[in-house]
Amino acid sequence: MVIEQIAQAILSVQSPFVTRVAIDGVDGAGKTMFGDELGRTLEAWGAKVIRASVDGFHHPRVVRYRRGRFCPEGFYRDSYDYATLRQVLLDPLSPGGSGQYISAVFDHRNDAPVRSSTRQAAAGDILIFDGIFAHRPELRGYWDLSVLLEVSFETSIKRLGARDGTPMDLLAPLNRRYIEGQQLYFQECGPANHATLVVDNNEPASPCIGSTVTKTESTL
Repeated sequence: MVIEQIAQAILSVQSPFVTRVAIDGVDGAGKTMFGDELGRTLEAWGAKVIRASVDGFHHPRVVRYRRGRFCPEGFYRDSYDYATLRQVLLDPLSPGGSGQYISAVFDHRNDAPVRSSTRQAAAGDILIFDGIFAHRPELRGYWDLSVLLEVSFETSIKRLGARDGTPMDLLAPLNRRYIEGQQLYFQECGPANHATLVVDNNEPASPCIGSTVTKTESTL
């Protein structure tokens, strides 16, 4: 199974502290489910897993929509608070970090901060972090291993519609915000060129590992 192959690859990473793993992909690519299943597999094999998502680090709506509710560039550039993400989660879990981390700071559905307890990580723990734009320059140097889930935009929009009740039409303003914002990410960041593994997840019951990039050590 692909999940087991990736779990084995994660366990083979030689990390001096916490092994940091990213699951990237467009909205509806299946990142959360994939990350959860990967985490359960690792835990079944005796690993201690820290689960977190970029969704816990949204900016408030006033920031996310300052370029306009349906602006693709705003979706790409203004959705997330990367400075706080690095400060409270990624830096503490990096080599030389304190290990004292917070896994989420904001609830985007209620547009309000959340109060999360500070937890202590230990050497040998594994962070499974899911989220779009995970190979932006601000983040990609943190990952000891990363996975890019690839799905078509048609598949992505159908999944989002079934999950969230959003329009199924690719040309709907909300979907154009997502699609064109993610296309901007692909153009600027080339995530497939930075991911350790690229996985075709159009059929989540039978994901398939595709091209790989040699990347076994983070830069942070």
